[in-house]
Amino acid sequence: MGKELAIKGGERVVPAGMIKKWPWITEEDKKAILEALDRGILWGVNAPNVKALEEGWAEYVGTKYCLTANSGTAALHMAVAAVGIEPGDEVITSAYTFLASASCILHQLGIPVFVDIDPDTLNIDPRKIEERITEKTRAIIPVHLHGLPADMDPINELAKKHNLAVIEDTSQSQGAVYKGKKVGSLSDIGAGSIQCTKVFASGGEGGLFTTNSAEYIEKAKLVRLFGEEEIEPGRPREYNALTMGWNYRMSELIAAFAYSQFKRFDKLVALRQKNCEHLSRRLSEIPGVEPPFIPEHSTHVYFLYPIKFKPEQLNIDIDVTAFVDTVQKVLEAEGVPVTKWQKMPVPAQSLFQEKRGFGKGYPWSCKEARKNIAYVPEEYPVTLDVISRTLFLGHEGGGLTPPNDTELAGLYADAFEKVLIDNRDEIIAMAQQCL
Repeated sequence: MGKELAIKGGERVVPAGMIKKWPWITEEDKKAILEALDRGILWGVNAPNVKALEEGWAEYVGTKYCLTANSGTAALHMAVAAVGIEPGDEVITSAYTFLASASCILHQLGIPVFVDIDPDTLNIDPRKIEERITEKTRAIIPVHLHGLPADMDPINELAKKHNLAVIEDTSQSQGAVYKGKKVGSLSDIGAGSIQCTKVFASGGEGGLFTTNSAEYIEKAKLVRLFGEEEIEPGRPREYNALTMGWNYRMSELIAAFAYSQFKRFDKLVALRQKNCEHLSRRLSEIPGVEPPFIPEHSTHVYFLYPIKFKPEQLNIDIDVTAFVDTVQKVLEAEGVPVTKWQKMPVPAQSLFQEKRGFGKGYPWSCKEARKNIAYVPEEYPVTLDVISRTLFLGHEGGGLTPPNDTELAGLYADAFEKVLIDNRDEIIAMAQQCL
């Protein structure tokens, strides 16, 4: 293979059409859907696959209870409601996450308060949480980002000290382990997504809620079903809403696909980890490139595979953003589908800058809220830095998920070496031209 860059007319490293999309759909998955259709029970909290998924996932995670939901956002809202968040209450979460980690707080008219991240794990920095706690703080939502668990021990200790609830956002890290325990079992509640791009993939949208608390599970059930008590089989429905509730029920067909995937979940995670670990070994040998960091006490399940670029380690005086943008374009031409993820800290989004909320500034303008809450992007310097220097592989087309294997991961590494070792000077020149 020639060393000329594909963007300049050379041969691309990764052949077109080689990448297989996620989720990996098998005949067993299709059969599960058809069997559910033939059974004819297509909805309801007591539908067979819904119940099987809840019971199976609770046992797998190691909690007493599990509820399904129709999205991760719904599951998170159920959790926020279950711990009793009310108008004006403050809930702390990460400045670097997907919006739902914060918007679920707004759904209860709570006020999101953001904390910057650890530069290595990219998760909420436990050392920076306590300074954000006020007399209005009621809960913390640590996010297990990209596939890596947050550092839960110091977070739980802080929560205990200040009498706060802890809700894990498990959306990106289903199956990951922290100090011998799976995410979703590390705090009061675990809640998150099993949307079809996630590590645990449903056949579309879906969510899971886990807890050991009988109180929280009963409150979450009310939120999931229009505020009504769940109907036991054979009993008539009362049609009496006891509280505010929504329709957050999971479809039986979605549950059928998810439960089929669940039966081989550990195998799918192991294959994903094998591919990513292969790539990490290769990338760690390239100066100025940093593959995902993994603490000794945790496992990574790689919903996304973050790659940080540090041209300053090469004694190159160049704008990091220009360098990363150039590398992205050149790698894409080589057939490596690197992408950017969040373009700004969550508190920099217009929702928080303008604070329109539900109209008339709610919940920030409600009388119960603390006054003059401001969201200043510069208060999250680590998040801003990580965004400027990080590219990602992942989602459904990133190529590190099965049935892709280490052959493709190896070609990705070959492309990185071609771009950042064999043609480094040309990449630097191209980046400087962008300024």
